[in-house]
Amino acid sequence: MTGLLVHSARLITANSHGDIRDDPAGWVRIRDGIVTATGTTGDWAPEGDDVVDARQIGGPGAIITSGLVDIHNHGGATFAFDGSIDEILQAVGAHTAHGVTRIVLSLVSADPRALEAQLTRIAAARREQPGILGAHLEGPYIDSDRCGAHDPAALHPPEAHELARLLATGVVQQVTLAPELTGGIEAVRQIVAAGSVAAIGHTGADAGTTLRAIDAGASLLTHTFNAMPPVHHRAPGPIGAAAADDRMILEIIADGSHVDPTVVRMLFAAAPGRVALVSDAMAAAAASDGEYLLGAQQVTVRDGLATLHGTSTLAGSTLTLDRALRNVVSWGIPLGAAIASATAVPARAIQRDDLGRLEVGCRGDLVIWDSALLPRAVWRDGVRIVTDTDAHDDPRVAG
Repeated sequence: MTGLLVHSARLITANSHGDIRDDPAGWVRIRDGIVTATGTTGDWAPEGDDVVDARQIGGPGAIITSGLVDIHNHGGATFAFDGSIDEILQAVGAHTAHGVTRIVLSLVSADPRALEAQLTRIAAARREQPGILGAHLEGPYIDSDRCGAHDPAALHPPEAHELARLLATGVVQQVTLAPELTGGIEAVRQIVAAGSVAAIGHTGADAGTTLRAIDAGASLLTHTFNAMPPVHHRAPGPIGAAAADDRMILEIIADGSHVDPTVVRMLFAAAPGRVALVSDAMAAAAASDGEYLLGAQQVTVRDGLATLHGTSTLAGSTLTLDRALRNVVSWGIPLGAAIASATAVPARAIQRDDLGRLEVGCRGDLVIWDSALLPRAVWRDGVRIVTDTDAHDDPRVAG
């Protein structure tokens, strides 16, 4: 069967141990949707492949990476992931044009029956769109004092029977909860036992409670620094506990508004190989300013900044993951570490070691970038899904 061979560009990827491979002139072969070989330009033969010279797409400074993996994203192109199947697919497509080949669809806190209906639509959308990995329940089991843009009326402690119904939909990839709530630690165990990822977020937990949640199976910190206690030298809280524990991966929203760039650099230094870039995008990502809904909450987007209407409370972001990548590189994060934080690390966070890496046996997801780190062509499972003419950056949010 004809495969795909992409060659003659700087190849940057992480291996299964987290080490960064940075080959100044590399190539990748994909067959039947899987990476079957990689190497240095000059040691390949076509072997019946469709051959792509990456320089013809990305220019003389072309870069090849795995496709980006966004594990925390609420929508885009004016649509939210709690909408219709068609709206879900359009929002996913908007992020695909920015280099995202695999995505977890996040839902904000809502009535459990409404969440079940939303999960059912996401399951249907996943059957049509292989880039959809599943859903992320961000609530409703979160701290009302740190609910951010979530509807306070929808929040409550976890209930085992209710959580079981949500997990039984088969589409829940991860759940963000506050472990200090009554039943919180038990809910962590229930989530992990169901094969989903338990994430700590929107929480007032201290370091001790955070550690108990980690011991129970929690492995991810949701949008680190946001909606949680800050680090104090005598009270490290969830951030200090997670950064100090190799079992944890820490999300970060690198838009320059949610977290100061200096603090982003500090986090990369404190938890090398364990920082996952996420967009936390809402419907206004890859769209224009205006009025939007995030769940039941009205959101105003002005100059690309999303806030609850009439307040200064941040309400998700208008970030795309390629812009987050460019941002952290401009803030001083080495290119290889930055690329890993948008590919291999988030894939590892959701226990998908077949994603986010260009190694033999991994899924054939690939992006060609130009020297400005703009995505110019995208493949998923070896099939080209974004061409040079429709890969673009949103001028309003260019990093």
